[in-house]
Amino acid sequence: MEFKSKVRTCLWFEKGGREAAEFYVSVIPDSTIDNVLEHGNAEDPMVVEFTLAGAPMMILTAGSHYKLTPAASISVLTMD
Repeated sequence: MEFKSKVRTCLWFEKGGREAAEFYVSVIPDSTIDNVLEHGNAEDPMVVEFTLAGAPMMILTAGSHYKLTPAASISVLTMD
């Protein structure tokens, strides 16, 4: 998969990342789920890459190891 943008906003979820991405793309036009990377649990994948109104986004479902905050991260793709 090739993305136009090398930079994307990354949102951290304890659980339910896929459901959140599906909800976001269902209510905002010009939005799609682009890629899902599982880590042994197809129902709660580790990474969901999606486009939200033309902007690249990513959800990381990382569990409760670290405490959630209202912060967002920026992911930079360094390989083609």
